[in-house]
Amino acid sequence: MSPVDRASLGARLSAEGLQASAWSNLPGERFEGRAHDFDKVVVAVEGSITFGLVEYGVGFMLTPGEGLDLPANIQHDAAVGPKGVTCLEAHLPAGSLGRKAKGRGYSR
Repeated sequence: MSPVDRASLGARLSAEGLQASAWSNLPGERFEGRAHDFDKVVVAVEGSITFGLVEYGVGFMLTPGEGLDLPANIQHDAAVGPKGVTCLEAHLPAGSLGRKAKGRGYSR
């Protein structure tokens, strides 16, 4: 699970019309269930994080180069992996990503 190049990944997201910013969290951090009124794209750069999608009854574990398209109003929680996580995240108007959450991948 080696990190991906943040600048290259940011450039690829930018080429898709996404303006992403970076964030990081410490190992083992957990986030309670929530939903947002906007769509978002999250891509892991380093470490790992698992997003629990309540209404789907599944989790998406993101490792470097893997991402999640998360439409507005989808209930989710999150748990950061044992090495922490750094992600790039872009926000879009609600409805931009359709109505279903789905994974996305970027080759290294």
